[in-house]
Amino acid sequence: MSEIADRYRTRADIFAAKIAAVAPGQWSNPSPCAEWTSRDVVGHIVDMHAAMLSPLGRSLSPAPPVEEDPAAAFASARADVESLLTDPAAAAREIDTPGGRMSVERHIDQVVSADMVLHGWDLARATGQDDTIDPAELEEMWPAVQRIPEEMRIPGAFGPGIVVFGPEVAVPGDAPLQHRVLGLLGRDPHWSA
Repeated sequence: MSEIADRYRTRADIFAAKIAAVAPGQWSNPSPCAEWTSRDVVGHIVDMHAAMLSPLGRSLSPAPPVEEDPAAAFASARADVESLLTDPAAAAREIDTPGGRMSVERHIDQVVSADMVLHGWDLARATGQDDTIDPAELEEMWPAVQRIPEEMRIPGAFGPGIVVFGPEVAVPGDAPLQHRVLGLLGRDPHWSA
């Protein structure tokens, strides 16, 4: 198993645990993502898994929809992406992405794998769970989030309805690293429903 596959699996385990901890009445809770509920956060992650399959001409396997069973929808999407990561030929295949030409596994690592960290915070915050992001993840994210291009903050720059990152939220320079990372990713670290 590659380092990228291991990292994906760890992040997916954490995201799945957050899904499992959502109480039935919390799926309609607002999230830190404007206009999204807790269910919408999971729906986005499932959709992003589908986007990882698309360049290979594949789609998600049949599964219950997020509206009916968020945990089952995520588990199925996760299995589809893990099958790519555990297939050396598929993982190494070069594809064209909005971020340029790269291997399937690198695309997964940069997009959906990293997305689960941020949206795991969103889901935890929306449902009253522990929203602490692993300090090692924060250290790894910090250099990249300081270099987010402004065009990635423009709604629709990558297609209709697509918002990659919201406007930067100002936080003090001496704030905890998690708050600084979240602020650069367009999140208010003190958000509450």
